[in-house]
Amino acid sequence: MEWKKEIKILGWIMAVFVFAFFMPVESERFKEAIVATFDLTKWYAQEHVILCLLPAFFIAGVIAVFVSQGAVMKYFGAKAKKWVAYTVASVSGTILAVCSCTILPLFSSIHKRGAGLGPAVAFLYSGPAINILAIILTARILGFEMGVARIIGAVVFAIVIGSAMSLIYRKEEKAKREEQINFPDMPEKRPVWKTAVHFFTLVLILVFANWGKPGNDVTSGGWFWLWSNKWYITSVFAMVLMFSLIFILKLKWQHVILAALATAASAFISPSPLIPMVVGIAGLSIITLIDKKDPDNKEWTISTWGFAKQIMPLLAIGVVIAGFLLGSTHDNTAMAGIIPNAWIAKLVGGNSLFSNFFASIVGAFMYFATLTEVPILQGLMAAGMGKGPALALLLAGPSLSLPNMLVIRGVMGTQKTLVYVALVVVMATISGLLFGAM
Repeated sequence: MEWKKEIKILGWIMAVFVFAFFMPVESERFKEAIVATFDLTKWYAQEHVILCLLPAFFIAGVIAVFVSQGAVMKYFGAKAKKWVAYTVASVSGTILAVCSCTILPLFSSIHKRGAGLGPAVAFLYSGPAINILAIILTARILGFEMGVARIIGAVVFAIVIGSAMSLIYRKEEKAKREEQINFPDMPEKRPVWKTAVHFFTLVLILVFANWGKPGNDVTSGGWFWLWSNKWYITSVFAMVLMFSLIFILKLKWQHVILAALATAASAFISPSPLIPMVVGIAGLSIITLIDKKDPDNKEWTISTWGFAKQIMPLLAIGVVIAGFLLGSTHDNTAMAGIIPNAWIAKLVGGNSLFSNFFASIVGAFMYFATLTEVPILQGLMAAGMGKGPALALLLAGPSLSLPNMLVIRGVMGTQKTLVYVALVVVMATISGLLFGAM
């Protein structure tokens, strides 16, 4: 076995050497693609990491630590009312920061413990498709229309695909309901409303901190008012968060006040909102890590760090690949990538049946780490991809990948996996056609 490892190392060395040897540094397109890579990476670091990603990791940590699995199972287990189970399962993705592979352990667990096939599949699809950060980034970067279409399409997909799977395998589902083991009632550490207050406070901070600027010609109206006052609104919810930390999580009020004062001071000193956001996140991390009363508070930050370690490298890789292959297009910037726009326009341009189907198939087999589909689509659309195929890829890509399919096959079996993949691809194609015709 040792020689196989050595051959693999030799293969990587040869691949890097060949790439370096034939690197077309004299090509203007290659040079522009390199610059576009750095430009897109810099823009994402400045605009999205601190305001979007870091708060989202803390939200994901809340789900992982403070929301019990028993509470989740209560709402979309096999014995739950169908309308409750499908509603909860189809919108659960809005509060999860997971990719098509990260969702698999949760899906496998609830499926093996007796969750209905329909709700479990709805959760499997919804989880990576419409997490709240992806929704915000999609609307902010790809446009409000695309963001709304993604939300509606993903929720409808989750319900329809889950219902179709339940109907196709109704005999098995009936037998499961009859034989299902009663799930024990898991006592909650604190009332649900307290966890909800803490969770939604963080969500609202994330939403208003990233409230998008309206068009340059818009100078009035509700959206403009919210944008103009978004930092005041965010500050109000930050004060609510202080209340939550002291009275719900029972952190020492002296520590919370000290962290809040440091954040407020940085806001007065710094002209950029990024600095107080960093100070606030650092303060929150420190006061939870040093808390001695409740181990869950420390676990919250540790879980948040786990999400950051898992997602950040993959997102960085996705942004770099998107910038090199597809270019950098944001604000008033337009830099071409290494792939000619004509190729993209030919395969996924317009709104033909083929372009939508091709986009769905490519999306189904590619692996998209959480949020990487947004920069990739940004480049594709700038290179000539139609809005219909773009939506088709958005609806098929984040929820499916080749690794994802292999794991699902081990949980549900080959036949159910093929049916699930086919349903996603067909529905993504149809949705793309309809959206592109609008």
